[in-house]
Amino acid sequence: MPASQADVPEATAEHGAGDQPAGAAEVVGPAPGGRREELASRLLRLVRDVPDYPQPGVIFKDITPLLADGAAFAATIGALADGHERIDKVAGIEARGFILAAPVACHLGVGFVPVRKAGKLPGPTHAQSYELEYGTATVEVHVDAFRPGDRVLLIDDVLATGGTAAATAELIRRSGAEVAAVVVLIELGFLGGRAHLPGLDLRALLRL
Repeated sequence: MPASQADVPEATAEHGAGDQPAGAAEVVGPAPGGRREELASRLLRLVRDVPDYPQPGVIFKDITPLLADGAAFAATIGALADGHERIDKVAGIEARGFILAAPVACHLGVGFVPVRKAGKLPGPTHAQSYELEYGTATVEVHVDAFRPGDRVLLIDDVLATGGTAAATAELIRRSGAEVAAVVVLIELGFLGGRAHLPGLDLRALLRL
């Protein structure tokens, strides 16, 4: 019997979908008109569903075909970077968020900040823990990653239950910076992650 999304750890939940309902995808990113429709077609074609990975009942959203298509990858980075007022830093959430956030930072001409799991950064850090179905997890950034007043664009690949993104947003605020927007490649809307990010500008290129 398939496991529900709540039955898998947050780290898995942010990258897969359990008991995903059937339905049409919705493109909600900033690209206008025909560009939006073209990007939707590319994303739907190049993001691959892998059933029962990493455990039974989870449908993993595999973005490696998208990354392997140079034109589609470039269009995705442009769409993630588009439509924001002043951005000073781009933060990416470990691990696949790094793949998207670093080129977005280059596109915008600003610095990139990696948000890592506990114990992975070498210097002094700010840490923020959040609840999983069974236990907790922690994300960290270096204490000097952001300057007070920085406007930070937060990037990840998938928004599922929202715990990791909410914890990262809190880390940014604790550093004295501002979350300008949270932008993801895919939002699994049926999991309700948006509710954990109140008051934030949340954008997704594709909402399922």
